[in-house]
Amino acid sequence: MAHRTVVFVLVAATALVGVAPEAPACTNILVTKGATVDGSTFISYAADSHELYGALITTPAGVHGPGEMRDVIDWDSGKFLGRIPQAPVTYAVVGNMNEHQVSIGETTWGGREELEGPAGIIDYGSLMFITLERARTAREAVEIMGRLVEEFGYASTGESFSVADPNEVWFVDMIGKGKGAKGAVWVARRIPDGYVSAHANQARIRQFPLNDPANCLYAKDVISFAREKGWFNGEDEEFSFADTYAPMGFGAARFCEARVWSVFRRVAPSLGLGVEYVDGKHLDLRLPLWVKPDRKLSVHDVMQLMRDHFEGTELDMTKDVGAGPFACPYRWRPMEWKLGDEEYVHERAISTQQTGFSFVAQARSFLPDPIGGIFWLGFDDTYTTVYTPMYCGIRDIPKSYGPQAGNFAAFSWDSAFWVFNFVANWAYTRYSDMIHDIQAVQWELEAKYLADQPEIEKAARKLYETSPMLCRDYLTAYSVKVGDEATARWRKLGEFLIWKYLDGNVRDSQGHVTHPRYPDAWYERIVKERGDSIRVPKPANP
Repeated sequence: MAHRTVVFVLVAATALVGVAPEAPACTNILVTKGATVDGSTFISYAADSHELYGALITTPAGVHGPGEMRDVIDWDSGKFLGRIPQAPVTYAVVGNMNEHQVSIGETTWGGREELEGPAGIIDYGSLMFITLERARTAREAVEIMGRLVEEFGYASTGESFSVADPNEVWFVDMIGKGKGAKGAVWVARRIPDGYVSAHANQARIRQFPLNDPANCLYAKDVISFAREKGWFNGEDEEFSFADTYAPMGFGAARFCEARVWSVFRRVAPSLGLGVEYVDGKHLDLRLPLWVKPDRKLSVHDVMQLMRDHFEGTELDMTKDVGAGPFACPYRWRPMEWKLGDEEYVHERAISTQQTGFSFVAQARSFLPDPIGGIFWLGFDDTYTTVYTPMYCGIRDIPKSYGPQAGNFAAFSWDSAFWVFNFVANWAYTRYSDMIHDIQAVQWELEAKYLADQPEIEKAARKLYETSPMLCRDYLTAYSVKVGDEATARWRKLGEFLIWKYLDGNVRDSQGHVTHPRYPDAWYERIVKERGDSIRVPKPANP
């Protein structure tokens, strides 16, 4: 993601406004059905930008006549880019998931500066959502993406895309061909069943099979274009997309691949992948494109993977002086800074304060599409959000999730985005204490959704057998209910936290005001810096 203020889901022919942020953002996790406890597929996505406002919108399916055109609006800037012929039939979309359980996420990596400013009218955001309108499977989505940029040109820098349906999960790396050049070069690989992958603002596909169309698709000139530019002169089998179009540097390793590493170290600790893979000092070491998890994952596991500050590792953001006395794992920008003649960095974790929204898209082949596809949606920081189930067949949305509830220009208690931001921002002041109160309510809600899911879907399945429309109405009512209830519960949580932690105090379980000490380690730091000036003199001997 490279945009700031957006409505983050598809609105056909509606402008989406924003400007590129100052630092790389976004994280995706890709999980195949053989790697999950129930045969679901998952992709997750955190959309991170310091000026991003998210609102959930559904787009209905459509039937379009000959000659009907579709406007293409740049997802970042809101600029009108052009028009393309509308598909005869388009599918309904909820967030980043369509009615056939196809979902798409992305992360921006830029790539070679020589390839900026290509000629085309399909930016990366429009590419995702036009594809969701038209694709019934993940493979078809990849093929459509390739055809769109070939026919109409690409209008963005380097991107990685996650594409999933109930049976397959695909990883796509794509970049334009430079100023004035039409089209894009790209490679797509199907994640082997039973494996997990991830990407975070860095191209990751290196070598790929040239004659395996069941598992790998690519632009016909992806290698020859690099040869023409003088960037590659080896055998075709040796060609590496990532090394050619997005060479690895310190920032790519430390800010981007580090998030992939944190996913891999948690799902496959048996591999023993050390921090040297991503510390920026060993650029010859590369993470695999995918790993086999030590155990199969549930939807809750994937939600938890999206909650990460490198805890327990050498990059743990709760441990150094930057975390303050209450172990706050967030660092205010800039991420890169100088002191004297030396340059330093703050870590960039999956969980970050500037997340506008995130999701876990769950797709299941053993259920009808309106029931099988769930767009688990959360607002603001992944660590302090609640993922609520929005079924892919719904026709309406929670009022607090819609664009009428608010915007980035003004705070509103009616807006889920602002309510979740309020709680998170208040927690930063005494994080080590407040995070426990937040997690208790977070689990209260998410546990209820997960516990209720079998009964909700049993009832929906029964309705579907007699009337798919009644099934969709039922799931719509449920999704609207849990979304607005989550916003209301989070609002009450914010009020409770203000009461409990007013003015640096902490109320105990009886509501009595207490004044707990700073941690001893923090007093030691204060004494080390100012001990002589604040030391209380000992009384003289009588």
